[in-house]
Amino acid sequence: MTGRTYTSLGADRRPYQSPTPGTLGGHRRGRLYGRLDCPAALRAIANGGYVTNRVFFADEATAIAAGFRPCGTCLPERYAAWRHPREESR
Repeated sequence: MTGRTYTSLGADRRPYQSPTPGTLGGHRRGRLYGRLDCPAALRAIANGGYVTNRVFFADEATAIAAGFRPCGTCLPERYAAWRHPREESR
């Protein structure tokens, strides 16, 4: 008997099968990631959108490596840091 597998997106943006579910969800076309309980994503899903482009990530590092940005709704601090990175040269 085989266990359940989940499809996640890797840092190379290719899907792979994992024995554990992803910890973050994302939108392939929008190239953003966020929490699985993100109000904006759940609203879009409830309105019939988003699902065909939904992807999952094992962790935040993988989402970032795949070129995705944080969601401004459910990850506002990470989004702000992404949007306005500190300039270390000042």
